Parts: sequence; C-alpha cells; structure tokens
Amino acid sequence: MEFVKRAVEFALLSLFILLPVATDATPNIIFILADDLGYGDLGCYGQKKIKTPNIDKLAAGGMRFTDFYAGSTVCAPSRCCLMTGLHTGHARIRGNDTVPLRPDDTTVAEILKNAGYATSLFGKWGLGEPDTTGVPNKKGFDEFFGYLNQVHAHDSYPEFLWQNEEKFPLEGNKNGAKKEFSNDLFTSKAADYLNRMKDGSKPFFLYLAYTIPHANNELGAKTGNGIEVPSDAPYTSENWPQPERNFAASITRMDSDIGKLMDLLKKIDLDHKTIVFFSSDNGPHHEGGHSDKFFESSGPLRGAKRDLYEGGIRVPLIVRWPEQIKGGSINDHPLAFWDFQPTAAELAGAEAPKNVDGLSFLPTLLGKSQADHPYLYWEFHEKGFSQAIRSGTWKAVRININSPLELFDLKNDASETKNIPGSSIEIVQRIEKLFETARTDSEHWPIK
Repeated sequence: MEFVKRAVEFALLSLFILLPVATDATPNIIFILADDLGYGDLGCYGQKKIKTPNIDKLAAGGMRFTDFYAGSTVCAPSRCCLMTGLHTGHARIRGNDTVPLRPDDTTVAEILKNAGYATSLFGKWGLGEPDTTGVPNKKGFDEFFGYLNQVHAHDSYPEFLWQNEEKFPLEGNKNGAKKEFSNDLFTSKAADYLNRMKDGSKPFFLYLAYTIPHANNELGAKTGNGIEVPSDAPYTSENWPQPERNFAASITRMDSDIGKLMDLLKKIDLDHKTIVFFSSDNGPHHEGGHSDKFFESSGPLRGAKRDLYEGGIRVPLIVRWPEQIKGGSINDHPLAFWDFQPTAAELAGAEAPKNVDGLSFLPTLLGKSQADHPYLYWEFHEKGFSQAIRSGTWKAVRININSPLELFDLKNDASETKNIPGSSIEIVQRIEKLFETARTDSEHWPIK
C-alpha cells in the first residue's frame, strides 16, 4: 500500500510540474479592440482632425506597428482569427454569419485560463449565439458582459446585453430611451474588473471589445445618421455634417475611456505588470451616413471595410509593456491577428496549439530576432469569393474567382495604385498556387 501511495503522489507531482503555472513574472494581458477604426483614424497614424491623445500616449510609451493586419475585412471572421490563431483559409468562421465556434476550436482565453489566468470579456463577441458551443463562457472566459451577435451590436443603446449566459436588461434604454450607452458600460465593467484584480493573486486576461466607431446601419438607413454617441463634444461647433461630428466624438470618447483605464492601472500598481494591446477589427466603414473619405480614415491606403486592399485589412496595432518594450519604437514587421494567440501563450508560459497559422511576435516586442511568415493569407465571401496574399513586400489581390490576379509592390506602392503582374512571373505563379493550397474548403463558406 505504501508503494502505491508513493507512486500516486509521484504521478500527481509530475503532472503538476508539467502543467503551465502562472508566476509573479507572468504579465497581465489586456487586448483593447476598436470596431471599424481605420488605419488613419488615430493621431499617431497621421490623423489631423480627430483627437486621440491617450492612444497616442500609449504609442509613445510602447511599440507602434505600421504593417499589422486584421484577420478579415469584416468583424466576425476577423475576431475568429484573433481568438483562434487561424487565418480565414482555415478558420471556423469566415464571414458575418451565425456559425458558432466548436468545442475543439481553441481560443486565447482557453489557453490562458488553463495557464492559471483569470479571463474576462466586456464588449462585442460575434462568435457564438445563445445556447451554442460558441458563447464566451464556453470558450474560456470566466466573465462576459456584452453583445453576442454582431447585428445586435449595431445598436449602442440596446434594451439588453448578455451577462454570461443570461440577458441583462438595460432599463434606461426601454421604449426607445437612450440613457445607457453600451461602450460606457464596457469601460465601467473593465474598471471594476481591474480593481477586483489589483491584489495580484493571479494574472488576468481582459479582452475589451468596444463597438466604436461602428455605425448603427439600420438607424442610418432611416435617419441618415447612424453614428450613435451621447454627445458630439468636443466637435459640436465644427462645420461638419452631423454624422461626422458624431463619428469623431465616438473615437475621442473611446480614447478618453482608454486613458482612464491606463491611469487606473498606474493607481492600483498594475501598470508595469501589464502588457496592453490596442487594435481594430478591420478597415474603416462608410455606413450610417459617415464617409470614410471625410477624415481620410484609411490614411494613404487603398480601400476600406469589405475590401482586401490594404485599407480594408491593414489596421493600427499599439503594444505597451513598461520596462519591457522600448517606448516610442516603430516596427514594420508584417504580422496579423492570428499571431496574437501564440504570442499570448508565450507570454503566459503556455503552449499554443500546433496547427495554428500564427507565430508568436514576443521576440519583436522585446527587440529580438523575429521569425518571418512565408506569407499572410485572406479570403472573403461577400460579393463572391475574393482572396489576398502578402509575401514579403509583394501583395496580390484577386477580387473574384474569375478575375485576374493583381500584384503590387508595397515597398514602393503602399497605396496599391500600380498593378504590375508582368514584373515577376515567378511570384505570380507562386501566389496563384498559394491561392489554392493556403486554404481548406468550408461547408459554410463554399467558393462561389
């Protein structure tokens, strides 16, 4: 009996040693995601009219990426790439539909929770409807408050949100009243969460997914102004169309809320223990009465939301980690949403799944040598079937299955104005082959 007891104790000890265990050196991880924010909508990326001092400060204290890409050019598939480490040629969700994540689709939150992290999501999910396998609480999140459905998320004054798996009524928005702005609630929930985690008893992952500056498309169709925000300050006196004042005000409001959260991190002495990521789920929209041209939201890039040109998929990324990431640094390494999962896993001392498309870019963040992607791949299923690949500084786009391949040299033509497929037959042939081999078929998103 004594031999059996010692054997069991040894087996349990061995299991404990093999499991990832969070330590005092394991950072807290915050990922803040804007919704339809363009590459050129922030001051630190060249915006001249919209005020974003707190996000600009985040960039000044961390690393700003110039060649970072969303998972897709619309929200649900992009968020799927962010959570699962797979690009849209392999991801479960490849379009804005109600297909849920499955139990075997491993998310960032599941990896971090298994590594000893507390996990929370406040904001927009879009990867699983009620009573499906894809709801946040079944995909690794201890706490969830927000929208499950991306169409429901169009309304910034909903009559209810979801708290875990139950509806949470917003009494201030009943019968058409607009007293509870959902994004304010997300900021409040995030602040409360940070205060609850300040004792440092375990590291945490906070995914804060705002719906700013997405439009209320349905309201815009009725009134011509679908950009919802409690106030158009500080742009009230600007001689701009009302949707544009609201658009700018929503971004500045989000910026202010992010500033409050960063101040709170310092106040509760978690600032130096926390790595903060900020990005957007796709390029800028032109919906709800807003024009993506008004503020030059794509910056120097071609296209916008629903395009696979750079303006539809290249997005801001700012990462700040005091004493670890060099402040004010700028990085042009081509990276994408599917790289976040393995990066977060490495930060936590855990292993990412072996079959993901992403690479950890922790070496880049720490100023070390970084492995390169042989290519980055996207496909998009609205208006037919379009594909794009970036390989090195080459970018290829095919806008539908019967269209010829367009080829651009991003090093000399970031705006994709010069289609030069004849300049490199070898690269064209390689990319045409990748358009076939970089993906697997999906029953939910067949090639049309």
